[in-house]
Amino acid sequence: MNILVTGAAGFIGFHLANHLLAQNHHVIGVDNLNDYYDVRLKKDRLMILEKNAHFDFYQIDLADKEKLTQLFEEKSIKIVINLAAQAGVRYSIDHPHTYVHSNLVGFVNVLEACRHYKVEHLIYASSSSVYGANTNIPFSTKDNVDHPVSLYAATKKANELMAHTYSHLFQVPTTGLRFFTVYGPWGRPDMAYYSFTKNIIADKPIKVFNHGDMGRDFTYIDDIVAAIIQLIDRPPLANRNWDSVNPDPSSSNAPYKIYNIGNNNPVSIINFIHTLEKLIGKQATIEFLPMQPGDVKQTYADISDLHADIGFAPTTTIDAGLKQFVDWYKKYYGT
Repeated sequence: MNILVTGAAGFIGFHLANHLLAQNHHVIGVDNLNDYYDVRLKKDRLMILEKNAHFDFYQIDLADKEKLTQLFEEKSIKIVINLAAQAGVRYSIDHPHTYVHSNLVGFVNVLEACRHYKVEHLIYASSSSVYGANTNIPFSTKDNVDHPVSLYAATKKANELMAHTYSHLFQVPTTGLRFFTVYGPWGRPDMAYYSFTKNIIADKPIKVFNHGDMGRDFTYIDDIVAAIIQLIDRPPLANRNWDSVNPDPSSSNAPYKIYNIGNNNPVSIINFIHTLEKLIGKQATIEFLPMQPGDVKQTYADISDLHADIGFAPTTTIDAGLKQFVDWYKKYYGT
């Protein structure tokens, strides 16, 4: 089938597109190739995808409604997986308009295209960041997420609300995925595990916030991709048992669903660094710093809904996943 993957030159989009192509799907990739991080890395990902004859790439900014509409007009797109977004919690503090442009304007254009061109299933990236000031551990899709602590998180919460509106008004089946700290080969250079690896190899200090008292539910990229692929042909149905008096935030009487995708096993940042040190063969020089604005102390995904619906169970340990990343990093950068 024709599957549109936005953010195809990005980390998750690249891996997803690669797996879909291996399954003989026709993938239409869209990316604006912005310079938030090294564009060369994005182009190198694209070079791999473009070796497959079933991959078509279009450099389009989702905020460009005319170009996006033209793409839907020309292609018979039945599945949309929207992974394009301006990422980064800290970056959103000083660049708010970038997030409005990409994550709000761009997303409403995607929703409008899905509405008018009768898309059968829209899967879109949300984020564990939506949990914000919530401290109920593990984070559950049944929890209230009305207190974001960064603009990035607010835009992702807004995406979920916008998607619900289109599911309710126009019966567009939408599935939102709250990703929990995705890592692996070809990852994003702005992520901590990437910069830690870079600096440890280069004998430079690494910055560790909240004086190291932090934990993250690190999730390996292959586990993420496996879940997305299983969800493609499972568009949500209206929950006929949905109770408007005691509403479940993760479902609706519209064809709408929210899932967490995480490893369900948070790792302390200090233990994470020790694993990297072992794999790299060097000891890190750590600069301990206070908590950064917009950050949270811990993330921990309750994945019970995803397990119940598709049998999702992550299989990659942090040791195995980080080994894959470090091996790739050394090969890619020749270190």
